[in-house]
Amino acid sequence: MSTEAKTSRSTDPKYWFNLAVGQFIIEGKSKRSAETYAREIKHIARYYKKPLNTLTEDEIRKFVLYRQIECELTPSSMKILYCGLKFLYRDILDIDFPLFERMKVQSEFRLPDVLTRNEVIKVLNHITTFHSYVFFRTVYTCGLRVSEALYLKIEDVDGKRGVLKIDGKGSKERYVPLPKATYALLKLYWKTHKNKNLIFPALGRDLKKGPVSKEPMVLSGVQNTLKDAARSAKVKPSVVRPHVLRHSYATHLLEAGVSIRAIQKYLGHADLKSTMIYLHLTNIKETDSIGIINSMMGQMPLIIPFDAYDVSLPISKQAANRCRKLGRPPKKELRKISGSKKRHSSGIRKKRGKK
Repeated sequence: MSTEAKTSRSTDPKYWFNLAVGQFIIEGKSKRSAETYAREIKHIARYYKKPLNTLTEDEIRKFVLYRQIECELTPSSMKILYCGLKFLYRDILDIDFPLFERMKVQSEFRLPDVLTRNEVIKVLNHITTFHSYVFFRTVYTCGLRVSEALYLKIEDVDGKRGVLKIDGKGSKERYVPLPKATYALLKLYWKTHKNKNLIFPALGRDLKKGPVSKEPMVLSGVQNTLKDAARSAKVKPSVVRPHVLRHSYATHLLEAGVSIRAIQKYLGHADLKSTMIYLHLTNIKETDSIGIINSMMGQMPLIIPFDAYDVSLPISKQAANRCRKLGRPPKKELRKISGSKKRHSSGIRKKRGKK
């Protein structure tokens, strides 16, 4: 309960967003989870442009219907919306509308999107910068959530034991097998920036902040990189996202015979039911899971799409060089082409107008 929030007359969406994030973190949520739940609070503040402590139950109902019907939120997104609103009004503002008891989410069962091993290799092969390639190679071969990979620290890498220590969801630590090929690749990449703490530091606009950066690479940047690679490789661009690599990791281990219990442990699932969803794809058998992971993930060459010359190039030139090798124009050339087309078409329209 916040006395300040109960009397605030702020219409700034950031005020209500930051208020909720802070309270979520105090109650044990991670920063990223807190921001996810608080995002809908920012949306409702933008929608009404008035203090949220003055909204009526009917106004909240109208916003909920708007998000569900017009914005077409999925059941999982609606669940986040409900949790965010209930937390703001019940826990922070001490307001409990009867509507909150009637908020229900339709249960859904969706099979995860997965890629074949060949599709994964093909997508990775079309990534145009070395740091992004190493990042997504690590996400796939270790089955990580993208946030877990972004915040990997040097101290988390144990090459002798062949494991990564992961600070997972809900601040639960776990160890996952680290394939030898991935370990060698991480060492090679780290030598390009030598940051004292992070494996994947933010490089900055000038691409020179790596050695001193205290923040990891930007999430939106790595997501866009993977989408670009999927489009270039023509591999399910509407489906491919970082979490699909994690789903693919689990499915490929099952297909290779790793036990469901071992996969549950590596993925950091608290409930076996979360892991059982992958069982629809294959029959499993008990076997040496560590050996399988090292053998299977080590079959890929250490660096698939990058040769020594690629790695030696400055980051600013890596993408253009890779695009030439892949037979596609770099982004700058694409912008020039699209810009000239627009100018040409507008010129034609002007001429027709004069006639």
